[in-house]
Amino acid sequence: MSTSTGPVAPGAAAVVPAGGSLREHVYQRLRDEILNGRVSPRDRLTEPKLSRAFEVSRTPVREALSRLLSDGLVERTDFGYAVVVPSLASLRDLYELRITLELRGIARAIENPQVRHDRALLGAELGRWQELRDVVPDPDPSFVVLDEGFHRALSQASGNAQLTDALVTVNQKIRAVRMHDFVEDERITATIDEHLEILELVLAERLGEALTALHQHVGESLEVVMERASHAMARMAITG
Repeated sequence: MSTSTGPVAPGAAAVVPAGGSLREHVYQRLRDEILNGRVSPRDRLTEPKLSRAFEVSRTPVREALSRLLSDGLVERTDFGYAVVVPSLASLRDLYELRITLELRGIARAIENPQVRHDRALLGAELGRWQELRDVVPDPDPSFVVLDEGFHRALSQASGNAQLTDALVTVNQKIRAVRMHDFVEDERITATIDEHLEILELVLAERLGEALTALHQHVGESLEVVMERASHAMARMAITG
């Protein structure tokens, strides 16, 4: 989202689906814009600006911003609201939690032989990433959404829905920083190859090797992860 056009295309009225409410629709649309990286941390989110963008009154916009504030996705500023970008200190904590949640999905299957991965789900995910390997997409921050989809599916396949929900929440909180890790060709290619390796190992029930590969993938050294995050946040300050 650029600061000149707003979070939605100018003149794009908020068409409410049947059975929905205008305030819910505005909230969901704006939340989607933020979580998918179309709102820069430098964008000024004000009631007048968003009202014009959505072609609605200020009331549903005000309620949407209030809910996003409660969600921890935006914060109050001198000019209105802005997308929350975690500090390096909180980012360290979130990355550490992410690694713990990521590894737990496979670890629980190693500890308990009765836990079986959903092979159909993993097979479908394998097919998606094989297609991406065949036609590698250009570097783009939005690739982070595909990456999150892989990690959600891998966790979901282990059978603990609460674990997956927690992982999704953490990934959403760090998406604004992680998206800047996918702006180079080698990062896209490496991510695809590593995802395929992890999926193949899990499907072959080589869970110990899969756990090691996943650990390396999400960041075996937290210091390396933090260095990448620092660079990403620096790029955000320059290009946001």
